[in-house]
Amino acid sequence: MTLFEVETVLARAPGRVNLVGEYTDHVGGLVLPLAIDRHIEVELHRGVPWVELVSADEDDGAVVFLDEPYEPAMVQPSWARYVAGAAAVVHAVVGGRGFVRTTLPIGAGLGSSEALTVAVALALGFDGTPLDLALACRQAEQLATGLPAGVMGPLASAAGVAGHALLIDCTALDVTPVAIPDGVQVIVVDSGERPTALTSFAGVRRAQCEEAAKLVGSLRTATLDDVAGIAQDDLRRRARHVVNENARVAAFAEALRSGSLVDAGELLVESHASLRDDLDVSTATMDELVAALVATPGVYGARIMGAGFGGCALALCDDGAAIDVGDAVLPVVASGGASVEVITPQN
Repeated sequence: MTLFEVETVLARAPGRVNLVGEYTDHVGGLVLPLAIDRHIEVELHRGVPWVELVSADEDDGAVVFLDEPYEPAMVQPSWARYVAGAAAVVHAVVGGRGFVRTTLPIGAGLGSSEALTVAVALALGFDGTPLDLALACRQAEQLATGLPAGVMGPLASAAGVAGHALLIDCTALDVTPVAIPDGVQVIVVDSGERPTALTSFAGVRRAQCEEAAKLVGSLRTATLDDVAGIAQDDLRRRARHVVNENARVAAFAEALRSGSLVDAGELLVESHASLRDDLDVSTATMDELVAALVATPGVYGARIMGAGFGGCALALCDDGAAIDVGDAVLPVVASGGASVEVITPQN
């Protein structure tokens, strides 16, 4: 398409919930996310040499001029940096004007920024496999934030399978769908607690995991005996979390396959304890919320989710379990991955 030949595209990218496997993807470990039935949608009327998007959830629009030099991390407002990052990795020449709509709660740890990046990349004409898309969007997020980014979020959004979680090996980049058993529900509960410097806190934890890996080698293959030899206490605990969390991911996937939901729930509780004690990313508010969820009839297990320091907890429970821990309870369903369609071609 050349400039000023207008077509309208509609790109949708789901958010994600990571059942288990926190702070493992950055060091090549295992994760078990699922794409969810909440998404970001980008409607773009293509045919101009810039990208101009507005959103009802943002005060200011995103504008990126494609025929001028730009650094995504310097674009304002901050949400426009993800738009600029996506445009950069797609090497977009033809942009468009349009709208961003979302059914994802913003800032709740459900992958809204990653879904935005995936949707914008597709709307701007990205063509490739879900893995190609995820790797490009990981690079876009790095350009947008100036910080390392993991592959889990964009890959879950790009490659989601309805009714399934995705067992992802972040070293081999293998993706294996794992069916969610019938009669089981995943819920997300927003604590209402928001850290003031989440990116900084999470970055320190990721850097500590990477530093530990320099001491013992890949944490994907390291043993607890290897980790025990790390002299520095905080690095030893970070590494111990990653090694144990990788094992929990594999065990959780197997528990889903066999329908061993009690075992799966216990693994979630163990993951929370590890995130609290070895990674130091929980809070008193989150500990109380997780304890209340675990004590609820019909709940198999729960844990803090995402980068921590507040945000949301997730729980695995029976369908119809009466979750009474506040108003911000969101059931999620495993959905398919991102998609794009031309909706109003014009000659």
